[in-house]
Amino acid sequence: MPGPLPGMDPYLENPSLWPDVHQSLITYMRDSLQPRIRPHYQARIGERVYILDPPYESRFYPDVMLIQRPGSVRGEAGGSATAVVEAEPLVADEPHILMWPPGEYREPYLEIFHASGGAVVTAIEVLSPANKTPGTGYTRYRDKQKEVLESRAHLIEIDLLSQGRPTIEISPEDRQSMPHWRYLVGVHRFPFRQHIEVYMVALSRPLPLIRIPLKAPDPDVPLDLQAVLNRCYDNGGYTDFLDYRRPPPVPLSPEEQFWMEAVLREKGVLPSAEER
Repeated sequence: MPGPLPGMDPYLENPSLWPDVHQSLITYMRDSLQPRIRPHYQARIGERVYILDPPYESRFYPDVMLIQRPGSVRGEAGGSATAVVEAEPLVADEPHILMWPPGEYREPYLEIFHASGGAVVTAIEVLSPANKTPGTGYTRYRDKQKEVLESRAHLIEIDLLSQGRPTIEISPEDRQSMPHWRYLVGVHRFPFRQHIEVYMVALSRPLPLIRIPLKAPDPDVPLDLQAVLNRCYDNGGYTDFLDYRRPPPVPLSPEEQFWMEAVLREKGVLPSAEER
């Protein structure tokens, strides 16, 4: 069965869960598109593999004990002896530097190929936390984004992560004129790069049914993102272990939190006011 919320579930944004969600989204989008585009096109899953830089170095310093050695005792004739302590120059101990081993990161994506010639017609990306966090993953994704936008292929970016640096550029002026959103889908069509089709999704709304562009003059094909997400939720068995009594892994506005708790109580996921 689908999740208790009508659209994207912020509990699925948990970093430990997202790789499974990400892989499932790509797989079920391929399954949804394949019968609609064959035999003239074929959807294939690809995978980027790169080495993710360790987030930090761990430095372990040994305990340091400074020992003061007594200096010589000098005496003057007819006077009392005075002890003068001469401190040695302090030399810092060298720390041991332990490096976290770099991790291999695998990131699936979807491409639609034309049957004649095998050229990539459309690239579909589901963003991951690594794509939206400054570092190797972000840089590699932006390079891939630039490569596609400089080619003759369409690019679709599906951002179901409410945190991190956005990869779809929206000016402050456009933001003011747009309705509030938490999730975003951008369609970059070739050759109309100056125009981006943007689907803005609030937490309370279902994910959109978007149009997937193909090679002209072939018409667009529909992709129901909410149906894909419902299948991910159902087949992933997330309802068995998501604990909606705990706060979600991402911050919500007071209005979003109030709305979500009301829906979860209505669905019986959270106890009603009478049951508490």
